[in-house]
Amino acid sequence: MTPTGPRNAPDVVDVVALGESMVTLLPSRPGRLADVPSFERGIGGAESNVACVLAAAGHSARWVSRVGDDPFGDHLVGAIGGYGVDVAHVRRDRDRPTGIYFRTAGDRAGDAHEVAYYRAGSAASAMSTTDPDPAAVRAGRVLHLSGITAALSGTCRDLLRGLTARRPGRPLVSFDVNHRPGLWCDTDAPAVLRDLARGADLVFVGQDEAWGLHGADAVRAALPEPEALVVKQGAAGATVFEKRDATFVPAPRVDVVAAVGAGDAFAAGFLSATLRGLPVRDRLRHGHLMAAAALTVPGDLAAPPTRQHADRLAALGDAAWGRLRLGPGWTEETQRADEEAPTP
Repeated sequence: MTPTGPRNAPDVVDVVALGESMVTLLPSRPGRLADVPSFERGIGGAESNVACVLAAAGHSARWVSRVGDDPFGDHLVGAIGGYGVDVAHVRRDRDRPTGIYFRTAGDRAGDAHEVAYYRAGSAASAMSTTDPDPAAVRAGRVLHLSGITAALSGTCRDLLRGLTARRPGRPLVSFDVNHRPGLWCDTDAPAVLRDLARGADLVFVGQDEAWGLHGADAVRAALPEPEALVVKQGAAGATVFEKRDATFVPAPRVDVVAAVGAGDAFAAGFLSATLRGLPVRDRLRHGHLMAAAALTVPGDLAAPPTRQHADRLAALGDAAWGRLRLGPGWTEETQRADEEAPTP
């Protein structure tokens, strides 16, 4: 699977990512939100995370969204733009605020993990079929979307239905299911997300969010339409289905610092390798490597490995890949090694 959009036309970028980003308040130490004395400001949003990682990895990326005409909106636009992402098509809303959320420092999978969202009525929830500039949205070789956007409002849901409708001339549509039960109220989330996924060309879904289905084959049976379906199977690895072929690649062992942002980083790594036309095994390995970069830092975003080093790791034989273990600081170490290597 290769994106078919124009490569060098004016205003064309590798990836357009559309969705809400919020200011994230990260605790200064572990503990209940009620007990944490202070928080550090960051950014958080599935689609903008993907755009930031891709830009840091050397791709052209655009983030399309709405934020409030407020200081938090200023921060988001400045911080995401600071990664090299095109933010010229982010609209400012004078009537609605920028979303924010707080989370605890622990693993999201733990019982003690807490998240407090303040995003109801946010600027991004007002996105609709008449809001983003259609030319700016479709000017990517890839359009990356997420199920989180569909949970924000009925107008956001209509927007995603329009963008995932199969029509001639559209870019390759990438869709990360990202089922967040806490964001859905009176709508049948599984049915909505399945319908959106069926309209996409490339779909990412975690085995733990696949509507109670057991096994990657069962997920593929439920979603036969996408040209490529990536089923993420946690620390075990991931399987990609293309036509009748299935390829499983185990994940490397990772010394996890915080299990946040890994899914977005995986999608960015897979998309990066897809844009470069790499074989399916290497697409999965690049996804695992980007996820490992996110898992070995406290926040949602991490400096990716250099492309040179990621390519070397992705090219390892199966035995060497199976012995690979990545811990905190591994991307900085590889970057220094690449910078110090003699020029051929």
